[in-house]
Order: sequence, then structure tokens, then C-alpha cells
Amino acid sequence: MPRLIKNGAVVDDSWTALDHDTVAPQAGQICTLPQWLQLSQKKGSAVQLEPAEEPDILFEHLQEIALIVINFPVFTDGRGFSYARRLREHGYRGELRAGGHFIRDQLTYLRRCGFDAFQMDDESELEAALDSLGDFTEFYQAADDQPLPLFRRRV
Repeated sequence: MPRLIKNGAVVDDSWTALDHDTVAPQAGQICTLPQWLQLSQKKGSAVQLEPAEEPDILFEHLQEIALIVINFPVFTDGRGFSYARRLREHGYRGELRAGGHFIRDQLTYLRRCGFDAFQMDDESELEAALDSLGDFTEFYQAADDQPLPLFRRRV
């Protein structure tokens, strides 16, 4: 069973992996965006967004979606950071997972944008990556995880 970082711990992934060839995904399976759009019942569903797939199409269904995975095919593609922030700003409260090729140094920034789960390509790096989430204890800028900048939090 694949493992990932979720809510500050390394856990087993309870979702069935994405299958591009499946015409009708089963319950508990992550869908591609085209597969997800074909679902008649979206409650409890999971969808993976690729870099060129804007999240706007999901906005009217955010309360129904249990998991949104944003794929990072290469660590230099930063569109997923913006997608995560937009999803959270539009009220998404389900699991928001970063998947693919991102590096450990990006985890803190991914979390600050709204991600709460991280599925790395190399599972052997999960423990070290989990430790890196504690590298910073204070932030100057406002973000999803701390809406007030530091100067507003100072008493």
C-alpha cells in the first residue's frame, strides 16, 4: 500500500491510484478530470488536476469532493501552488494533496498554500520530508495556514 504524509504523519494511502484507462472509476478511486466530469454522483469523489487543468471547474462541487490531488510533473512547475490557494479561498475543506515531483524544500510552501497531504514519488524520503515541515516556526507573510502577516500578529 502506498504511503504519504497527511496531517503531519506518515500514513497508508486509503485511495486507489489513478487509472487513466478506466472508463468508470470505482468508489475510492482517484479520477482524472475527464473521468470525474463524467461521474453522475460526485459526493465523496476524488479528482487529480494536471498543471494545465484550472481548478475553476471544480468550484461548484467543492463541498462534495473528498480529495483533490494536484500533480506536479516537475518540481519547477509552480501552477499547483496557485491552484491550491484558489481552491482553499473558494472554501474547499477536504483533503488537498500534492503529488508527483516536488522536492522536500518545497513542503513548507506547499502547506502554506493549503496542501495537507503530500505523496512523493520516492517514499523512502517521507520521514525526512516530514521532519522538514518543522524547519520554520514563524512566517512574515500571510498564507492559507496563517491569514495574518507577522506585523499584524504582534501585540
